[in-house]
Amino acid sequence: MRKRTIRDVDTTGRRVFVRADFNVPLEQGRITDDHRIVASLPTITYLLDHQAAVILASHLDRPKGPDPALRMDPIASRLSELLKRPVRKLDDCVGPAVADAVAALRPGQVVLLENLRFHKEEEANDPAFAKQLASLADLYVNDAFGTAHRAHASTAGIAAYLPAVAGLLMERELQFLGKVLERPQRPLVVILGGAKVGDKIGVIRNLLRLAQTMLLGGGMCYTFLRAGGAEIGASLLELDRVDLARELTREAEQRGVRLLLPVDVVAAERIEAGAPARVVDARAIPAGWAGVDVGPRTVAAFSAPIASAGTVLWNGPMGVFEIPAFAEGTRAIARAVAESCAESVVGGGDTAAAIEEFGYADKVTHVSTGGGASLEFMEGRTLPGVAALEDA
Repeated sequence: MRKRTIRDVDTTGRRVFVRADFNVPLEQGRITDDHRIVASLPTITYLLDHQAAVILASHLDRPKGPDPALRMDPIASRLSELLKRPVRKLDDCVGPAVADAVAALRPGQVVLLENLRFHKEEEANDPAFAKQLASLADLYVNDAFGTAHRAHASTAGIAAYLPAVAGLLMERELQFLGKVLERPQRPLVVILGGAKVGDKIGVIRNLLRLAQTMLLGGGMCYTFLRAGGAEIGASLLELDRVDLARELTREAEQRGVRLLLPVDVVAAERIEAGAPARVVDARAIPAGWAGVDVGPRTVAAFSAPIASAGTVLWNGPMGVFEIPAFAEGTRAIARAVAESCAESVVGGGDTAAAIEEFGYADKVTHVSTGGGASLEFMEGRTLPGVAALEDA
């Protein structure tokens, strides 16, 4: 996981292509969460301070082609505010006009290319498209960990044509996630939630080799409860994964890993705001009712190993936290992680959103910007966007 970074190269007077992750939520053309933009600032600022001309590139959402609603103009505007210097947004990401604009760049100046996914060649990792992107610059920097699991032209293909190094955000992601997998402070406590067991099979298998304790919540826990003979009512169930849940439970026992499931849950008649809900035994959920959050006894049981952990890795909320009435379990676990003295690493996606919402993001060691990328990394898989970078 040791990759060369922008600190290892001379960027003075060079044109630097920075693949960032500016895939931020928009409402009527306004950015509603600029966390990913802010996370990119250390790399951009470093390059500008070291006299580079910076070419920024990113995708935004999943357009089927050019889409006026998904142009990068709001991102350029916000970057200009944050950097306190103009960020010119170009009308495309390849072509003669783009090449001319980039050729005119001077050290300390910044441009932002148009949405990369307006070109189907981006996701196809088309070599000709990657070569066009590379022709704009002297150096390639990948600072988009959230897309590092995708072998696209701007995340992997371009590295065949330019020296390729990591940005400071990418370096931080690899440092903290890599430490969990390679040399965690023990005991290592893994907290897994989210909807489906199927999404986390590889993660569970890989982390059972490393963890001392594994805490399972969210929708995925009901398949494990059912595998142990519990009555789970109308809770989320992956019937085809019940045998797998039994197998993983046995594997945990064989490895000496404490695998803890909820002892009580909040069950609701319907998964919607205002629905009748109450705390029930996790192994006796009433027929027709669905588990939507972990209960207070479970929070206490989970909080104890978190408090005494050396490292905590958390990926996946404990319930349907988007509905305030079903958010207390996730909030309480976020509080326990924040209050722990452990080195704490929070996976991206919904978990990052939850810990931000509850106000604990600045009280944990690292919040990943990668959802799918962090999951694949924790499975032990090779990420194309990381593999393409030069080894240190």
